Amino acid sequence: MLLKTLREHFYSSLKGDYPETEIQSFFNLLADCFLKMKRVEVSLNLYAPISGKKIQKFNNAITRLKNQEPIQYIIGSTEFYGLPFKVTESTLIPRPETEELVQWAVKISSSKPENLSILDIGTGTGCIAISLAKNTPYATVRAVDISKKALTVAKTNAKLNKVDVEFMELDILNWNLEFENIEFDIIVSNPPYVRNLEKSQMSENVLRHEPDLALYVENEDPLIFYKSIVEFAKAHLKNNGQLLFEINQYLGNEMIQLLEDSDFNEIELKKDIFGNDRMISGTWRS
Repeated sequence: MLLKTLREHFYSSLKGDYPETEIQSFFNLLADCFLKMKRVEVSLNLYAPISGKKIQKFNNAITRLKNQEPIQYIIGSTEFYGLPFKVTESTLIPRPETEELVQWAVKISSSKPENLSILDIGTGTGCIAISLAKNTPYATVRAVDISKKALTVAKTNAKLNKVDVEFMELDILNWNLEFENIEFDIIVSNPPYVRNLEKSQMSENVLRHEPDLALYVENEDPLIFYKSIVEFAKAHLKNNGQLLFEINQYLGNEMIQLLEDSDFNEIELKKDIFGNDRMISGTWRS
């Protein structure tokens, strides 16, 4: 089959499922992944023959896309904060909003001592911890997650991006004395925060394929992870250390109250690129 025919087949197969611009984007990503051809190269090689094995890869991708599977899982990677990351269905796909959280943490890091210590709680792909390690090379970065499978992906991503991050399995709801005598300058976290009542607002590809463990909380106690992380931070932040969270856009006031009730200072709530309350920080003074 010629590349031109393969592209036409791909477009026609997905025409009723996605907008044309999105189909074009999918094809370009898959061509890069399966054929090692950039978009311009595709245009210049439309009459190149494509082998049966590669055609089968595209057909498999069509089937998965029709099942609303995210393209990042199909190609097995994504980009975050300008860095490449492997992703699997054991990890949440990193979001642009989380890049803003990293940017904020990098800015705060620049005002800290050079030997600062950072902890990322609920690391998933490792995107936050690895991006911070890459952009604050003078820092010691640690990261924890409850999922063994996610930690395996995160360790792979650390090697891929040539950074040193210490990963550890930890249930933050039952942390006890896991970090006895260790203190941090910065603790950052993007914990599960989508309430079950908000599932109707989620896209089908997220509902079907991304890990529930990394996304959802019960309606009755939506701040369960934040409460535990705040208690952890009170025990493990240095004096004038900072706690940064990505948060549910509808619970900004509740997060301010939580930090105030927990004796954090200089609390700041920030909006994301879409104008939603998305990040909050507080300073701990022991």
